[in-house]
Amino acid sequence: MADLPSKVDVAIVGGGPAGLAAATELRRLRAGRVLVIEREAEAGGVPRHCGHSPYGLREFGRPMLGPGYARALVARAEAAGAQLATGVSVTALSDGPRLTVTSEAGTGEIAARLVLLTTGIRETTRAGRMIGGTKPGGVLTTGGLQGLVYGAGLRPFRRPVILGTELVAFSAILTCRHAGIRPVAMVEPGARITARHPAGLLPRLLGIPLHLGTELAAIEGRERVEAVVLRSGGAERRLAADGVIVTGRFRPEATLSREGGLTYDPATGGPEVDEFGRTSDPAIFAAGNLLRPVETAGWCWAEGRAVARAMARALAGELPPPAARRVARAGALAWVVPQRIAGGGSPALGTLQVRAARAASGRLSLSVDGHETAARALRALPERRMLLPLPAGTGLPEVRLVAAP
Repeated sequence: MADLPSKVDVAIVGGGPAGLAAATELRRLRAGRVLVIEREAEAGGVPRHCGHSPYGLREFGRPMLGPGYARALVARAEAAGAQLATGVSVTALSDGPRLTVTSEAGTGEIAARLVLLTTGIRETTRAGRMIGGTKPGGVLTTGGLQGLVYGAGLRPFRRPVILGTELVAFSAILTCRHAGIRPVAMVEPGARITARHPAGLLPRLLGIPLHLGTELAAIEGRERVEAVVLRSGGAERRLAADGVIVTGRFRPEATLSREGGLTYDPATGGPEVDEFGRTSDPAIFAAGNLLRPVETAGWCWAEGRAVARAMARALAGELPPPAARRVARAGALAWVVPQRIAGGGSPALGTLQVRAARAASGRLSLSVDGHETAARALRALPERRMLLPLPAGTGLPEVRLVAAP
C-alpha cells in the first residue's frame, strides 16, 4: 500500500475524539511519526453524525455542533503533523507490535514502536436485546439513524418508538426533531430514566409519551414496521408505529484487542489497562470508550491526551514496569477502570472510575493493604460516573462498595 508507511513510531487505531486528541498531543511532544488509521471515509468518530450541540466546550471553549467539532479535531491533528489514513481497516494486531491493514488499495502491514487502540463503542442491536416478533425494515440504532439523517439526508420513518433512556436516546430525539420525525413513545424497562436530570424533561416538552417500567416485547410488520407490542405489569398492548430506534446498552468495539490476545475484562467489555492506559502488552495502549461503556466525547478527548503523554514517556523509557497488582471489586460494583495499578507517578488515568451494577446507597471506600485511603458517600444509579483518587504507593488496592443497612 504505497500511500501508507510501513513503519511508524505510533500507530493509532480509531479516528474519533480520543484518537485525534492523542495524535495531536503526541506530535506536540515530538513523539516522531504518528499515524491515525480510521476505517470510515472521514475521521471524527461518532460526533460526525450528531448534528446537535453541545460539543467542544472543554476542547475549543465554545459550544459546537457534532460535525463541526469533528472537523476541528481533524484539522488540529493534521496541523500538528499527524498523518490520517481513512478508509483503512485494521484486520489483525500481532506482536511487534504489527498491524495488518486493508483498504481499496489492497492489504499491507505496518510496524510501530507503540500502538494506541481507540476503537470506541457500539450500541446493542435488536438481536442483542432478543426482541421478538417479525423482522421488518425500519429498526435502527441511534448511530444508524444519525448516519441516514445527517449523512444521507434521509428520513427513514415518521412515527417511531424509541427504546431506552440513556443519554444517547435523547440524542435520538434531537435527531428526529431535526428530520421532522415525531416519535410516538419512549420506552424504558427500568423504573426511572437512565440519563441524568434534566434529560427526562425533553420528551415531556416535545409531547412524547414516556413509558417507564415497560418492555418492548415484539415488533410487528412485513416489509416495514407496522406496530410494536409493549409489556408492563404483566399486561400487553399494541402501539402503531412505523419504526423502532434501539438506543444505548453500549459495548466497547473490542474485537481487535481480543483477537490480538490482550487481556480482556468481561465487566467492561474492553481490554484491561493500568493507570497509564497500558494493556497487558506494554507496547499497546488503549483510551476512550474502548475502555468502558460509555463516556462523553469530551471525556474521551481528555483521556486520549492524557494517555498520549504516558506514551511519550514510554517512548523515552520513563514508565515504570508493568505490574500484576489488580483492583478488586466488591459489592454492587459493575466495573472499575483502570483494573491494574503499577505505581510510579504522573498517571494518565488519575482516578479510579467506577460504576454501579444497580441502584445503591451507602459508602464507597478504597483500601490498600486493608487500610482505607479514600471514601465517599454513595448514592449510585447504573450508568452514573463515580470517581475515587488513585491510591499512591504499592500494595494490592481493593475497591469495596458497602451499602447502608
